[in-house]
Amino acid sequence: MAAEDDKNLVEILEDLNPVHVAKYMNFVSAPQAGAIATFSGTTRDTFEGKTVLELRYEAYVPMAIRCIKSVCSSARASWNLHSIVVAHRLGTVAVGETSVFIAVSSVHRADALEACRYLIDEIKATVPIWKKEVYSNGEVWKENTEFLDRRSELGNKDVACCGKKAEIKEHKRLCCGTKVRVDDEGSQD
Repeated sequence: MAAEDDKNLVEILEDLNPVHVAKYMNFVSAPQAGAIATFSGTTRDTFEGKTVLELRYEAYVPMAIRCIKSVCSSARASWNLHSIVVAHRLGTVAVGETSVFIAVSSVHRADALEACRYLIDEIKATVPIWKKEVYSNGEVWKENTEFLDRRSELGNKDVACCGKKAEIKEHKRLCCGTKVRVDDEGSQD
């Protein structure tokens, strides 16, 4: 486990601390790594016709770090990976800025690409980080579709926070089409 921890970097970045992509790319780079796959989740300016001003993230940090590390272990159990970085910001994230960054290195591209996709999906489904979207005409807390899909499993005592081994699935959802559910109760259209 110690060797694995040396090749994982998990950071929860407090208010106004930006994601340092160069630092994370340097961490996952290695002579034996023939592939580095990345995911950068950024704040977009609109959602379903509403003008987005910013995102605000909150987390239970000790549990979030523990869960992210568990997701990293699950990824390592399913793919041959060299290094993993997961960085997630808290607080206000302006339009165009990165809220979450993931980098995965491996000998071959398939392992890096599949593990990167798995990591972001599992983090969104299981890690206690909450997102509020702030619009020009109000704000709303968001629920990730990945979490809603997993909700029925959360009551199952065999599924701990992020403690599930990676299941390789076909991902056929389109970007943003079914990613979040907005609770429009009390919001203005």
